[in-house]
Amino acid sequence: MWTRMIQENPEHSIAYIQRFKDLAAQGMDLAGEARLMDAMLSRGSRVLDAGCGTGRVSGFLVDAGHEVVGVDGDPALIAEAERTHPGGRWLVGDLAELDLPARGIADPFDAIVSAGNVMTFLAPSTRGAVLERLRAHLRPAGRAAIGFGAGRGYEFDEFLADARTAGWEPDLLLSTWDLRPFAPGSDFLVAVLRHG
Repeated sequence: MWTRMIQENPEHSIAYIQRFKDLAAQGMDLAGEARLMDAMLSRGSRVLDAGCGTGRVSGFLVDAGHEVVGVDGDPALIAEAERTHPGGRWLVGDLAELDLPARGIADPFDAIVSAGNVMTFLAPSTRGAVLERLRAHLRPAGRAAIGFGAGRGYEFDEFLADARTAGWEPDLLLSTWDLRPFAPGSDFLVAVLRHG
């Protein structure tokens, strides 16, 4: 879906980058996802940011002392991440075909974060493959935190069923990145998942 948006509007990525610059300039809190991840980790953990965009989440984690690899399919967003967060490692890649050992990154990750509605930008036919590829890059004791909003074409129950099929089990379901519990009718899901 993201690829289609870029094809239809080549300026979409530039507008996305500017939107978050504007939000930061307005004093908006843009680090909630990163604070949750940091709280889940020991200092110096290895983190994969799947669908990292401009590095908004993972840049915070780099500054907190974690080793971060960010992957996104949009070269413009990766270029912005490299420019604004030089301490991370940023790669253009398709999450459905993710194979970091083939790119010289052999060690598995302690945690995976996928924020910013990434799951809803995936082609429905690739959702299961992405969940499988992410799980393949995680240490056995590691966890993933995946968050997205309702009404974006991927129902929460469908996502959780896809996650279980891909070998994940939910550890914790939240309705926000600031730890509010998930309940029927929640309009956002943050699923903290572990190997099943």
